[in-house]
This record gives sequence, structure tokens and C-alpha cells, in this order.
Amino acid sequence: MKIHKRHIIKSLSWRLIGTLDTFILSYVITGSFSFGFSISGFDFFSKLLLYYFHERIWFKSKIRNANQRHLFKTFSWRVVGSLTTLIVAWIVAGNPFTGLRIGLLETLTKIILYYLHEKIWYKIN
Repeated sequence: MKIHKRHIIKSLSWRLIGTLDTFILSYVITGSFSFGFSISGFDFFSKLLLYYFHERIWFKSKIRNANQRHLFKTFSWRVVGSLTTLIVAWIVAGNPFTGLRIGLLETLTKIILYYLHEKIWYKIN
């Protein structure tokens, strides 16, 4: 039960960071607070659930080398996360190129943010 609570808290902390990043990128790219809020709002709820399952899968992973684990976990989540944002942004904005721009730019910003998030949570035992 303690592990599940940790995964829930970790999921929430990452979602807050990730949602703020998505909102900023969506606003900058679309120039619209409305699109920024809509994209980041849909993103928040869909990724909250996806991130929890991602944590559960990685909890059972056999990769124990910390640096390898952080790196592989970062990239596996980024694939799931960026595809989700790309699709959500495309649907909300109604333009596949807007979704693609937001999804690609978020890939870069969130790889860095996620890696730092993982390192911090790894030290919190």
C-alpha cells in the first residue's frame, strides 16, 4: 500500500510540472490562453492515469542500474507523453501542425524536466 501512495504522489507532482510546461508551450505556440488551458486540462487528466500505469510497469522492471533506469524511463515516458499531447493539441486546436509543434517542443523541455524529477524522487526513499 505504501508503494501505491508513493506512486500516486509522484504522479501528481509530475503532472503539476508537466501541465504547467504544456500550458506555457501551448499558449506560446497558439497565442491563446483558451487553447493553452484546454490542451493542458485534457492533458492533465489523461496523463495522470497514463503516468500511474507507467510507474507501476517500471516498478516491476528488472533494470536496477540507476542511470540506465532513469534514462530508459525518461524516454519511454516521453514517447507516451508526447504522443498524447500531440493528439490532444491536434483535437483541441483542430490543426495537426499545431499538435505536432507542441508535441515536438514539449519532447525537448520535458525530457530535461522529467529526468530531474526522476533523480529527485529516486533520492526520496
